[in-house]
Amino acid sequence: MDPATLVGIAIAFGSLFAMITLEGSSLHSILLPAPMILVFGATIAVGIAGGTIRDAISAFKAVPAAFIGKTTPPQQVIDQVVGLAEKARSSGLLALEQEADNVADPFLRGALQNIADGTDGDELRILLEDELATATKESRNAAKFFTSLGGYAPTVGIIGTVVSLTHVLENLDTPSTLGPMIAAAFVATLWGLLTANFLWLPIGSRLKRLSDIEVERMTLLLEGALAVQAGSQPRLLGERLRAMVPAPASARAGKPGKPGKPGKPGKGPKADKADTSLPKAA
Repeated sequence: MDPATLVGIAIAFGSLFAMITLEGSSLHSILLPAPMILVFGATIAVGIAGGTIRDAISAFKAVPAAFIGKTTPPQQVIDQVVGLAEKARSSGLLALEQEADNVADPFLRGALQNIADGTDGDELRILLEDELATATKESRNAAKFFTSLGGYAPTVGIIGTVVSLTHVLENLDTPSTLGPMIAAAFVATLWGLLTANFLWLPIGSRLKRLSDIEVERMTLLLEGALAVQAGSQPRLLGERLRAMVPAPASARAGKPGKPGKPGKPGKGPKADKADTSLPKAA
C-alpha cells in the first residue's frame, strides 16, 4: 500500500486548518453548508454531464484505488516471468497450462493459456496489445473525469460567490450585516479552489500515475510471455526485462558487477591472470 494521496491530502487540509487557527479565526467560518453544497454538487453534476453515466460510475469505483495505491514491484513481475520461462524450458510449453491455473492475474493467465494452446506469436501479440489498450483506456477515463472536476470546481465557486454578492447588494440598507455576508460570499470561491487543488486534481493525477504503472507491469508481462513462447533463455530474459525498467524501480537481485570488471559478476573471485611464462626445462 502506498498512502501518498491520503497523506498528502491530510497534510494539505491540516495546513489550511492550522492557518485558520493561527490567525485566530474559526473553522465554522468556512464550513458553511450552502456554498459547500453548491461547489460539491454542481461540480460533480457538470462532470457527469461532460461524459457518460458509465464513465462517472467507473471513475468513482476507482477512488479507493487512488487512496490504497496497491502496486506490484517490477522485480516481482520479472521473477515471475523468469520462473515461467524456466518451467517452459524444462517441461515444455504445455506445462504452462497448469501454471495458468495458479495465476491470479487474468492478463497473464490468458497469455499462458494461449501459449499452451499453440497460438501463433504474432496473433498472441496482437491479442495482448489489444487487452492492454483496453485496460489503459478505462483507467485513463477515470483520471480524466477527476481532472475535469478540478477544472470545473473553481468556476462553480465563482458562480456561488456571484450569487451571494447579488444577495449582499439586495441588503445594502443594513450596513451592520454587510461584512459577514460578504465574507460568506467568498467562501464559495474558497471551496471551489480547495476542492480543485486539494481533492480532484490530486486524485486525477494519482489515477493517471497508477495507470502508467499498470501499463508498465502489463508491458513486462506481454514481452515476457512472448519471449517464453519463443523459447528465450531465462537468464537473458530476466536481463532484458530489467533493462525495460528504470534503475530506481528495479530491485536488483544479485547486483551484477560493473562493466569493465569481469572479476566482479556479483563479488565473486577475481579472474586469474594468464600465465605467459615459458615452461621450465626438465
